[in-house]
Amino acid sequence: MMKVMMNKKILTTLSIITISQIWWWACVGADPQINLLNEGCSNYNATSLSNFHANLNATFLDLKAQLLDGSKHFATAQQAKGSDPVYAMTQCRNYLSSADCLSCFAAAVSQIRNCSASNGARVIYDGCFLRYEGRASGFFDQTVATLPGNEARCENQTGSPATNITAAAEELLMDLQVATPKINGFFAASKEVVSGSGNTTAYGVAQCAETTTETGCQDCLKVAYTNIQSCLPGTGGRAVDAGCFLRYSATSFFPDNQTTNITPFLDQGGNSRKKAIIIGVVVGGVALILLTVGVLIYFRLSRKPNTVRRGDILGATELQGPVNYKYKDLKSATANFSDANKLGEGGFGDVYKATLNNGKTVAVKKLAILQSDRAMTSFENEVKLISNVHHRNLIRLLGCCSKGPELLLIYEYMANNSLDKFLFGEKRGFLNWKQRNDIIFGTARGLAYLHEEFHVCIIHRDIKTSNILLDDGFQPRIADFGLARLLPEDQTHLSTRFAGTLGYTAPEYALHGQLSEKVDTYSYGVVVLEIVSGQKSCEIKSDTTGEFLLEKAWKLYENGQHLELVDETLDPNDYEAEDVKKMVEIALMCTQSSPALRPTMTEIVVLLKSTGSWVNRPLTRPVFVDSDHKRVRVDTSTSTGSSSSNATASISQFSGR
Repeated sequence: MMKVMMNKKILTTLSIITISQIWWWACVGADPQINLLNEGCSNYNATSLSNFHANLNATFLDLKAQLLDGSKHFATAQQAKGSDPVYAMTQCRNYLSSADCLSCFAAAVSQIRNCSASNGARVIYDGCFLRYEGRASGFFDQTVATLPGNEARCENQTGSPATNITAAAEELLMDLQVATPKINGFFAASKEVVSGSGNTTAYGVAQCAETTTETGCQDCLKVAYTNIQSCLPGTGGRAVDAGCFLRYSATSFFPDNQTTNITPFLDQGGNSRKKAIIIGVVVGGVALILLTVGVLIYFRLSRKPNTVRRGDILGATELQGPVNYKYKDLKSATANFSDANKLGEGGFGDVYKATLNNGKTVAVKKLAILQSDRAMTSFENEVKLISNVHHRNLIRLLGCCSKGPELLLIYEYMANNSLDKFLFGEKRGFLNWKQRNDIIFGTARGLAYLHEEFHVCIIHRDIKTSNILLDDGFQPRIADFGLARLLPEDQTHLSTRFAGTLGYTAPEYALHGQLSEKVDTYSYGVVVLEIVSGQKSCEIKSDTTGEFLLEKAWKLYENGQHLELVDETLDPNDYEAEDVKKMVEIALMCTQSSPALRPTMTEIVVLLKSTGSWVNRPLTRPVFVDSDHKRVRVDTSTSTGSSSSNATASISQFSGR
């Protein structure tokens, strides 16, 4: 109770801080420069939300207290009580007033909370940045100041030839890149005037996190300088990174009295390229010099950001995306994709076990698609999507390869392979009731994240036991996102061609192409019945009356014989009758004929976590799509014995995987 009261007090304090800052902006017309440039959430979620939020709130209050000292624009904090420690830092641009710095920080605190339970996040504004992670290693010392995710943010307006902003900005940015790492505090604000029509002035700022080293600052600003080249000849641009910031503009964005004298920190004798060109033209007027300068400028402007990093596939920091690997390295790691290393076969390609040079074991999926422009676009979109989806019950994409004869995806390795092998294969009978219960619950959590907790709704479209992998502790990881689709916020469903596996798919999707998140809910219900019974959804057992699993489950439910559905390999002393009843009825809730009657996956998680007496809801008879007989059975009668209307429609135009 005391912890809850403390958390509420902390949250209330932070809310008051944020409100007071907003009031301050409105009253005095300050400019905290809260134009959002970059934000990101980590790959992982906190294990204990109460501990995590308490630690996070404590670090934010600590950072705030340090910034209240008007002389400070940089602060670090850490809180490691209990599980889920938090290490945080914030930094304002040095030209901001103390009040503006506090206001920018307050906005960043509000924005970064969108990451919810992620134990690592960052928010970067024009005026400040805020970062936190769940581990201290490499966070404060910033030995690797440049991380994937660095980018340029360009203004749309382009300077006219008369303004000559390119020459001024090029000169200024080069000088800032050289001087800033040598300045105490790693901050510089300067301007560059170009003589001629209009006497154009370029304004610029460079800054590195104060906890980095001079070398780290140099490396980070080199990448930032390369990135920001793409903004020229635009009148403004920024290069953002986790460890540094670089900005230029044709209009002033900092007070004149905040200008830094960077001349003493520039290389002696180097001077500016502008002066070198003028001297060259005046003294020599030689065409060779002009040609040389032109070639140098061409190569500088043509340089592109190195957006893909290579390295240790499991050494990525929490905010990094997938690593791009060489085909020859993966070919070697899988022993030339030998059958001995094959883990399984799917609708989109085979999966192989691979041992990397660093000794780590991963799974490599060879995609069975043509490398056309359309296929490459689809591949890149899938990689981008999956690399941003991180949850303990979703398989993690570690890397990819698009430069060989096949397209490859590299995933974390799951030693226990897929769930279907433990239900129907050679390992049948291995899973006890608790393990099955954990798999049911974990799969629900993964789907709830995809549908409602990620910033866009993702529909998996192919939930089945072979696409649920098991880690060392037999916890589930949803895999195979090859069919995943995004559901726009303003739409309740999509109309699209069927793609999936009959026997698991919802009838409204198989028959009419109506796709919503409730299609995944239906598939989940079928999977739950398979886990409870150990029977395949499309299999008719010889010792039954010719019923498929869903039909059998409904009949047993109507007769109150839920226990008859339980897998015969389970020990009767291993489970309670009420638990079985609860699982079966949740599964039947998910497979009701009307999508509107099916619960959301978040509701399913709540139902699974609930304890005590189970409240029976009135259920409607499910609809089953038979992949073997290519028929769909539609029966709208309810469990109360009301009249029903049966219809059977051919779906021979559909094919399962």
